[in-house]
Amino acid sequence: MTHKVLTFIMAGGKGERLYPLTRDRTKPAVPFGGIYRIIDFTLSNCINSGLRKIYLLTQYKSASLQRHIRLGWNILPSELGQFIEILPAQQRVGDSWYLGTADAIYQNLYTLEIDHPDEVLILAGDHIYKMNYYSLIDFHRDHNADLTVGVVEMDKEKSIHLGVVEVDVTGKVIGFEEKPSQPKTIPAHPDKIFASMGIYVFTSKVLVEELQEDAKRRSTHHDFGKDIIPQMLKKGLKIMTYNFIDENKKEAKYWRDIGTIDAYYEANMDLVQVEPVFNLYDREWPIRTYQEQFPPLKTVFSGEEITGRVGLVLDSIVSGGCVVSGGRVQRSVLSPNVRINSYSQVYDSILMEGVNVGRYAKIRRAIIDKDVNIPQGMVIGYDLQEDKKRFHVTDSGIVVVAKGTEIK
Repeated sequence: MTHKVLTFIMAGGKGERLYPLTRDRTKPAVPFGGIYRIIDFTLSNCINSGLRKIYLLTQYKSASLQRHIRLGWNILPSELGQFIEILPAQQRVGDSWYLGTADAIYQNLYTLEIDHPDEVLILAGDHIYKMNYYSLIDFHRDHNADLTVGVVEMDKEKSIHLGVVEVDVTGKVIGFEEKPSQPKTIPAHPDKIFASMGIYVFTSKVLVEELQEDAKRRSTHHDFGKDIIPQMLKKGLKIMTYNFIDENKKEAKYWRDIGTIDAYYEANMDLVQVEPVFNLYDREWPIRTYQEQFPPLKTVFSGEEITGRVGLVLDSIVSGGCVVSGGRVQRSVLSPNVRINSYSQVYDSILMEGVNVGRYAKIRRAIIDKDVNIPQGMVIGYDLQEDKKRFHVTDSGIVVVAKGTEIK
């Protein structure tokens, strides 16, 4: 029997903890790893898993995300009923925008009437990982579950930042808590928890019934974790957990919620290590994106070591269109069309598209967003008290220069 699956990706998050990177864009549209956007990893998982009917639910500052999808992800043949389609909040069923994850699906239940899926896969569009979703869907079918929740094992101490799923010895869900300080641990593993990945597979009929019931209630967050799962547990419906199987082919499982500036910075910095935990270079599980037609990286003045004018790149990711003209780049991630001018130094930093670093400038442990011109002689990341007067600085000392900032 052929089963039909409809996929929804939540791509409307504000990402407030990523401010100012989310000042002008939704969290899934934030650049990552030089050439990618965060949404590319979830979409690549879908394509690599054989899923071909995909809706992106957008709401908050979605213009750059929509442009990225239109230019880079218009790849499926619509004449075969395959699509990646954006569904913005439209107030289809009332006068409110999306009130929560469950409400976002509820307001688009009409799509189920069009596609008649057997199962509905619901994904978060703001995490970095590799996963074959069809293995999860097969598990859901094999266990005749009403709902299957994707979970990943994490250290107990991280529970205050996560939704924690309580399970019995068979893997059946018996409880759910949002960011608990005293979490329920995995049976036989008292130092570990099952964290929700924000991934759900519903049997379609059950999803429709639960969302319609939730919509009628007043005291609800219209959220899958806070409302739908507890509602289903009270009814005795069968909810299973699926323990994350990583396609990253490394010893440790890789799943990152890069929801804070520090987590975002650390995940990017991992990519420039000699043996990065996350593998971007596996051709069996490609990560695709949209890339403009830029020329190759160019280094200039690479033979003038005596004068200190050296076009040098070490232990870094450098994208197309970049010119390192007599400056030094080390342990950094450069997006397309970045220029590093003579005698400048960039260490342990993330520079996004269109950044220009002037002569003699020094940058360390910083994130410079798009289209920023760093003036000649500017110093960032060496005096945090001075940096705080004009830029955003995290508690750990990461300096963030917002998109298009004019520095005088």
